[in-house]
Amino acid sequence: MEAPANQISTCVKGKFGWDFVNSEERIVEPLVRRGDAFYSVTWDEALDVIETRIKAIQARDGYDAVGWIASSKSTNEENYLMQKLARSVMFTNNIDNCSRYCQSPATEALRRTMGLGGDTGSIRDLELADLVIIVGANPAEAHPVLSTRLRRAQKKRGQKLIVADVRRNIMAERADLFLQPRQGTDLVWLSAVTKYMIDCGKHDQLFLRDRVNGFAEFVRSLDAFTLAYASEVCGVREAELIRIAEMIMAAERVSICWAMGVTQHVGGSDTSTAICNLLLVTGNVARPGTGAYPLRGHNNVQGAGDMGCAPTFFPGYEPVANEAIRRKYEQAWKTPLPITPGLNNHQMVDAIHEGKLKALYLVGEDMAVVDSNANYVQQAFTKLEFFVVQDVFFSKTAQFADVILPACPSLEKEGTFTNTERRIQRLYRVLEPLGQAKPDWEIIQLVANRFGANWQYTSPQEIFEEACGLTELFKGATYGRLEGYRSLQWPVAADGTDTPLLYVDGFAFADKKARLYPVAWTPPITVADEYDLELNNGRLLEHFHEGNMTSRVPGIHAKVPETYVEISPALAADRKIANGALVRLISPHGRVKVRVVVTDRVSGNKIYLPLLSRRDEEAVNLLTSSDHDTATFTPAYKEMRVRMEVIEAHGESPIKTGNFRLGKPNPQPGVNVEQKWGRADYAPLVTDRRS
Repeated sequence: MEAPANQISTCVKGKFGWDFVNSEERIVEPLVRRGDAFYSVTWDEALDVIETRIKAIQARDGYDAVGWIASSKSTNEENYLMQKLARSVMFTNNIDNCSRYCQSPATEALRRTMGLGGDTGSIRDLELADLVIIVGANPAEAHPVLSTRLRRAQKKRGQKLIVADVRRNIMAERADLFLQPRQGTDLVWLSAVTKYMIDCGKHDQLFLRDRVNGFAEFVRSLDAFTLAYASEVCGVREAELIRIAEMIMAAERVSICWAMGVTQHVGGSDTSTAICNLLLVTGNVARPGTGAYPLRGHNNVQGAGDMGCAPTFFPGYEPVANEAIRRKYEQAWKTPLPITPGLNNHQMVDAIHEGKLKALYLVGEDMAVVDSNANYVQQAFTKLEFFVVQDVFFSKTAQFADVILPACPSLEKEGTFTNTERRIQRLYRVLEPLGQAKPDWEIIQLVANRFGANWQYTSPQEIFEEACGLTELFKGATYGRLEGYRSLQWPVAADGTDTPLLYVDGFAFADKKARLYPVAWTPPITVADEYDLELNNGRLLEHFHEGNMTSRVPGIHAKVPETYVEISPALAADRKIANGALVRLISPHGRVKVRVVVTDRVSGNKIYLPLLSRRDEEAVNLLTSSDHDTATFTPAYKEMRVRMEVIEAHGESPIKTGNFRLGKPNPQPGVNVEQKWGRADYAPLVTDRRS
């Protein structure tokens, strides 16, 4: 119970998903491409190639002809070094990480309205809320530890739950109210509910007067968002919207969770902003049990952004464009720094196609399948003059590389991660690195020193404390204050005082007031009428993303050995297919081939394709487009329509015996260990040492 976030809870991956660490498929020595094959080389030989090739490109085309992509799976220390490498050694702001694919719109919204790009409270606050609203998220599968806290609060305290999602997920089954708006319309109903509460005089007038700017202008911006308009656009009944408003007004403490069902749209930042606006209007921020909670899906997607792996920010979200801040880092790093604006992930791919970006160095991301419009991305990789991939396995992305460097998973290194509640936690080495693999921070230092950096780091602690000492946001964070199960939630003051609940003493703007931010609805992208099925996608409980690690765990692989597409009973009847049918899904951008699961989790012409893709022909991002959020360039993964071709009308179901999706939930009041202890056949593992 000492672990502050998990306590005794872990998901199936945390409990049983570690076999991949000793997989025979691990990359355990540096590899260099020669023709169409890869050959094992020494570390020095691999570094020679990297140094020679990148220096030649920089000399011919300039520093900005090379891009650098960090990893949300790497530690804070490794991400700090990656952006330091790009800026202080390679003299470019072309640095990004995969939060661009999911959480950047939520971070943008929080910064617009409240000032800081992190959850406003803690998981504990979600437990304390009287009402939790989940919009476009499936925490029971994508954030399972956090979802246990919500389920327990509902069971033990009578916490109310509203779920808004296009798919009937596990939390929707438990909801007091389940809303199914049309894809990409959440901003409209959120704004209509906000307007209705203001029209009823139920906004928090005292909070708005004392702690928020821009109320009058914001109210005017809501004129179009009537209940009738929202009902027409979203496909929900006015009575449902009124009930949402009434539940919010009746609750003393309201928290809102959201994830990729909100952020991965062309209006992802604006919809996230609409959520923040609603919370400010009702005074549901800066109090225990209230707040905004964009759910972070990777182990360190928060930390990668915190540590400056973005083209516009140094660590601690300090702006690159601010001359005084840039000078601070120049003095600390003892080198001039670039002033040219950098490229994000999405822009780097475009720049490759345009012939402007010649080389790419990528750490711990399978960008060839996780980026949107995967065919376009893979075509870009074929145009690169030089490509370095630093990873644990020979991923689809690694197939395009010129040099592959063997990295370590988390069990083989030390460092820190930052979770969804801004909580910085230590991790400790359990196993020695396999073969010649090295922790990412050691590899990055080797590369930097080949380019004259002369870095002399001997431990992650040195890196962490350098990074935190330079920022205001993490100023007092040290390894000593993180020993064992101790943790810190940023901001961390110089004396080590952390901040579990944000904004108690004011918002992160000069006048300490939050800002209501008017937004307009951006309709989803459209395609030709022949694409008649609405595609949705997301995570599976058992697997992490595309399955590069979890599919190499035999027990997990046995539970879900392949991906599948969920279709409704009505669609199955219309197409005369059944469970196990083999179908081809076709979009304007590509095609995939998968087996069918018929389920009432989806309805009508809506279909759901998980991210798991162990075979090339299954990857959902072969179907998605390059359209993106207007503010952050986050791909609009959730906006695509497809058509279906039936290859086989029947087949073996991809959902195997033992999969929980085939069962009936049987809720329990808790872990009934007393019943287990009382069984006649129970044999204790240890005897009572007190006897």
